[in-house]
Amino acid sequence: MKVIHSISEMRANLRDSKFAARQNQVEEESHVPLRVGYVPTMGALHAGHLSLVEAAKADNDITVVSIFVNPIQFSEGEDFDKYPQTLDADCVLLEAAGVDFVFAPNVHEMYPKGFSTYVDMYADEDGNSITEIMCGASRENHFRGVQTVVSKFFNILNPDRAYFGLKDFQQLAVIKKMVADLNFDIEIVGCPIVREEDGLAMSSRNIYLSEDNRANATILHQALLATKDYIKNRLANGEIIGEAGAVRTMVDHIMSQPGARIEYAVARDADNLHKFSADTKNMMCAVAVRFGDTRLIDNIVFAI
Repeated sequence: MKVIHSISEMRANLRDSKFAARQNQVEEESHVPLRVGYVPTMGALHAGHLSLVEAAKADNDITVVSIFVNPIQFSEGEDFDKYPQTLDADCVLLEAAGVDFVFAPNVHEMYPKGFSTYVDMYADEDGNSITEIMCGASRENHFRGVQTVVSKFFNILNPDRAYFGLKDFQQLAVIKKMVADLNFDIEIVGCPIVREEDGLAMSSRNIYLSEDNRANATILHQALLATKDYIKNRLANGEIIGEAGAVRTMVDHIMSQPGARIEYAVARDADNLHKFSADTKNMMCAVAVRFGDTRLIDNIVFAI
């Protein structure tokens, strides 16, 4: 496994790897195109990240993982300065997982002096915006930062497939729309949420939780499961469901735990993040909650 910090070196190594592998394929009389799988991360890796790596390795010939804490997706007062950076430990995990390249640029490499070009998303012709709801409502310019850095990585690495976790469901939806709108020739693969035994979604931010808050945070998954049951039962009885009832179910469960401060709780059409309607086939319920100073997100997706 190679750990690379510069854009030019990263591009050169990918070109060399593809060329060498193609030469081997010619000798073996095989002409299957090489495929590059890419996993973007901000480091502090856990089993959830490694599940993305496993999926990328299964589907592709070359696997690249980026590790970069992206400053432009953090709003003022967020945890950019204290976000865990554990590059050496992360590389040990990635080498054991069989990754080919780790791309770990610094901030100056990604945003040199004079950088002034950003990728943003606006409301569609019907007035729907998937970047201004949920996480986008309270985190100014968050998704502009996400789209900009992901676009840069896509241009640097030119992967065939890129792998994102479903825990960040809104982020995945934004990336899919950006790729479609800007005609990136990249397949976006969403991978299942990986959870602890007690149901808490794995997150690099979980290490910030106090012992009590860690125990209380399990209510998030419980609240989502209860909301799914509420919606399914209402539909089974032929009743009409509304977002207010679904949200109230989530809120009532979460607020039963001390110290929980809800930032949002929503029920949306999973296929487009719009408000759900009679035509909705897949539902997504999501929450963002603070326990102490730690902000956690979680969601559940199901057919209705």
